[in-house]
Amino acid sequence: MRPSTLRALNRAAELTRQNRLTEAMLIAEPVILIADDIEGEEIRRWLLDHVADFTGENHQNSKELP
Repeated sequence: MRPSTLRALNRAAELTRQNRLTEAMLIAEPVILIADDIEGEEIRRWLLDHVADFTGENHQNSKELP
């Protein structure tokens, strides 16, 4: 994933934790929309792996569920 994409996702996570969802979407949506198939898959994996970054909570990864 491009460094600029990762920065945008991290910033969107930070804004989401601050209850600034509209601003988070304004930052994340453009990079998600311009991603090619490969980067899109990397973004999807990153989002699944970083749910807690957005919620500020600890969530168990689906792979760890019994």
